[in-house]
Amino acid sequence: MIIEGKIIKIAGPVIVADGMRGAQMLEMVRVGEQKLIGEIIELEGDTATIQVYEETAGIQPGEVVECTGGALSVELGPGVMSSIFDGIQRPLRIIREESGDFIARGIDVESVDKEKKWEFKPVAKVGDVVTGGDVLGEVQETSAVLHKILVPPTMEGTVKSLASEGEYTVLEDIAEIEADGEVKAVQMLQKWPVKKSRPYVRKLDPDIPLVTGQRAQDTFFSVAKGGAAAIPGPFGSGKTVTQQQLAKWADADIVVYIGCGERGNEMTEVLTEFPYLDDPKTGNPLMDRTVLIANTSNMPVAAREACVYTGITIAEYYRDQGYDVALMADSTSRWAEAMREISGRLEEMPGEEGYPAYLASRLAQFYERAGRVETIGSESKEASISVVGAVSPPGGDLSEPVTQNTLRICKVFWALDASLADKRHFPSIDWLQSYSLYVDSIEGWWTENIAADWRETRDQAMSLLQKESELQEIVQLVGPDALPEADQATLETTRMLREDFLQQNAFDDVDTYCAPDKQYKMLKTILLFYKESLAAVNRGVSIHDIVALPVKEEIGKMKYVPQEEFASKIEEIQAAITKQCSEA
Repeated sequence: MIIEGKIIKIAGPVIVADGMRGAQMLEMVRVGEQKLIGEIIELEGDTATIQVYEETAGIQPGEVVECTGGALSVELGPGVMSSIFDGIQRPLRIIREESGDFIARGIDVESVDKEKKWEFKPVAKVGDVVTGGDVLGEVQETSAVLHKILVPPTMEGTVKSLASEGEYTVLEDIAEIEADGEVKAVQMLQKWPVKKSRPYVRKLDPDIPLVTGQRAQDTFFSVAKGGAAAIPGPFGSGKTVTQQQLAKWADADIVVYIGCGERGNEMTEVLTEFPYLDDPKTGNPLMDRTVLIANTSNMPVAAREACVYTGITIAEYYRDQGYDVALMADSTSRWAEAMREISGRLEEMPGEEGYPAYLASRLAQFYERAGRVETIGSESKEASISVVGAVSPPGGDLSEPVTQNTLRICKVFWALDASLADKRHFPSIDWLQSYSLYVDSIEGWWTENIAADWRETRDQAMSLLQKESELQEIVQLVGPDALPEADQATLETTRMLREDFLQQNAFDDVDTYCAPDKQYKMLKTILLFYKESLAAVNRGVSIHDIVALPVKEEIGKMKYVPQEEFASKIEEIQAAITKQCSEA
């Protein structure tokens, strides 16, 4: 039975309808004559409060609200990869073909192409006993992604029939599974409610780093695979470029990029650049393993809340296939602002700075869906979702509620500093405010794969940067020449750490990505210079003579040395440091 109610009140994206007895919480509805998409967020008697994911201007009381019988869900299957969706998984390319440059209200387009045929190769066999998460077959979705057709998580039984190798649409039956005398058909397309986490066996310890090729993040403030990181920063500090670098270079198989409430021109930049970026791993377009979700600031606010759930659900689907997924959410502040607006329309009791009292729990629900897990299925696989959320605090105020609640959940904090950005220091990560709580757990990986003294080297560099902060206060009072020469050697070393190590050029073909072993050797070289310069100062050599050594220029250029030439070049530089400092 289809439940139909009538609108009795409209307040922006929130409407109230009566005659809705029998409807369920979080059920998807169609609102008004234009059949706008909405979701029930409150039920009282036969009255339902609905948040509408599209513009409600022109809707009148008395129009019909029709229940669909299911929750807001995404369609998952071949055809999702390399797509560009809006916040409720409508493909923007198809919308443009049908309605022009603006999204027509109530437009209903298929999330996944139902007519395209995909080359299906069976993996399972008739008679196999399967459970949710088992692989029935494979489809080469893009050049970079082999899409595994899985048994739906809630299904198990014996494979009664299985399609032979050939071309099928996502709606054609490719298998039949029998359990307790009941036969169920399986298609390549699955539907899943966005606010419900997909199941897994167990979470694994975050002891493998997500290698990003960015020196500040990898060496000093690492995020683990399956970890959650926050990038708070004011306007112009480089949040979007930082996330794009992570999307391009992070050690992940799949990238999901969510533009949540960002300015149209920023999102346009992402949408125009990403399709033309080359994937450094395969040489093919980066879009072959990327899903983009675009929900700009001029789109309806309710859809902002949906877009982060849409993105994380797509990420979980590819995680279940055994892939490591990196999800970028830019920015969660706009999502929180949408929550605040809807909460105000609902006349809920406001919390700090007008945000709803449930802000912290909603943020936690989102970030908790990250993790490195053992997937469901007969042959469990290790896979992960790493979430990097940008936060845009008003005026760069890191004490505001969204930033503070995010920091309570995320274990990595990359604080972007506008003053560093003004000095053209990119990435503008403030090394004194930022931190990573994964350093202890991933230390074993660095020790085993890079060097036994990685942690010691990293900690020494961090302590020098902290000491520089103390020395700078004295310098501002009395000038650098009043410092002892050993302290002047420290300041020269920290300047090299900042300019030659932490600064990284995203637009340079070589420096845009720095391999972990290169990062370690670069840091080791700068610290070798520090050790040799201190020894020279103790022998009575003037700090001005040390600063003038020719090898310093070589140290400054080492980040631009290609990876294949780096090992021999760094040995030359280290030998030159020892020779020139001892002869000074």
